[in-house]
Amino acid sequence: MASFSRRNAIGTALIALGSISLVGCNRTPDTIKIGVAQPLSGGLGALGKDLTNGVQLAINELNKEGFKLNGKLVTLEMVAMDDKANADEGVKVAQQLVDAGVVAVVGHLNSGVSIAAAPIYAAKGIAQLAISSNPKFTGLGHATALRLVANDELQARAVGSFAGSQIQGTKFAVIDDGTPYGKGLADAAADKLKAKKNIALRQSFDDKTTDFTALAAKMKADGIEVVVSTLNDFQIVALIDNLTKIEYNKQITILGTDTLKTTDMIKQTGNVGAFYATSIVLEASEFAGGKAFLDAYQAAFKIPPAYGGHYTYDATHVLAAAIRRAKSADPTKISETLRKMDGFAPVTGSMKWTDKGEQRYGVVSVYKVTGGRWESIMRSDSW
Repeated sequence: MASFSRRNAIGTALIALGSISLVGCNRTPDTIKIGVAQPLSGGLGALGKDLTNGVQLAINELNKEGFKLNGKLVTLEMVAMDDKANADEGVKVAQQLVDAGVVAVVGHLNSGVSIAAAPIYAAKGIAQLAISSNPKFTGLGHATALRLVANDELQARAVGSFAGSQIQGTKFAVIDDGTPYGKGLADAAADKLKAKKNIALRQSFDDKTTDFTALAAKMKADGIEVVVSTLNDFQIVALIDNLTKIEYNKQITILGTDTLKTTDMIKQTGNVGAFYATSIVLEASEFAGGKAFLDAYQAAFKIPPAYGGHYTYDATHVLAAAIRRAKSADPTKISETLRKMDGFAPVTGSMKWTDKGEQRYGVVSVYKVTGGRWESIMRSDSW
């Protein structure tokens, strides 16, 4: 009889221990970490910092409201790292974020970095919310890869269509920065454009080049009138300086992409014939919820947004909603929930993904520098 009682007691204890362990595994944590991986230094530092600020602003708001998971008050924490706009560094940063225990990552800006880092996140079921636009990012087939904006296929059509029908000139140059984003987009845009215009010059550089003395001279010798470029803004500034030295700047119209549409480029107004830029990132002021975001951003960081902070802000709010809906801080469950959601985005309206991870509501807009700002002159989701 005593032996039976002991066996019962041991069995009951083991069941209780197992129950405690199960509760421990599924318990709601006190803190949930959200990773951010962006270029926080170098030529793209201002853009990366802006994207990081968008996440931080959303987290601040959610924590202030009192973010709850399964009825428990939980603190959201941002873990931000500098990928230095470098693929190798991006892989290191991705592993560091995984090791830090983040449930999702808002990153990266550069397509080459996003593509390189994607397998690291996918291996752990961690959603990667990227503003990168190269189709290869989602083409890898990772269920965790989610794009926040339109991809380069749509943007290439926008560049080719706008340049071919709206910009006057007969001799065009297409120039890229050699990155997966820049070269891929420039190649696709050139294919669209060559049916309508004479591409007299096609050249690739790397994304660090700032000496364009030889290029400026060749543009003048070839009588180039329009430059279609995926160079970074600081590179275009350097090109304009070289063109100015040989007095061939006023004759040039420049059509760039997202890397050109920055506040720094507005300062170059008047140094060339005209500036245009296609962008997958629409201005916050173009949305109904934009003013509230811009006011909050200015109050928090004392500077205006530099790029797409409102998209990462929206993505963080959608991510928070997915965590609540999943009723879990498990990355895989959160990723699966995001895939199925049509999430409310405070600024842009909503975010929803296709089976491939593409943004359903992505559009491309064309901007022109007018009156000291980038003004949207046309947009489309089809081009």
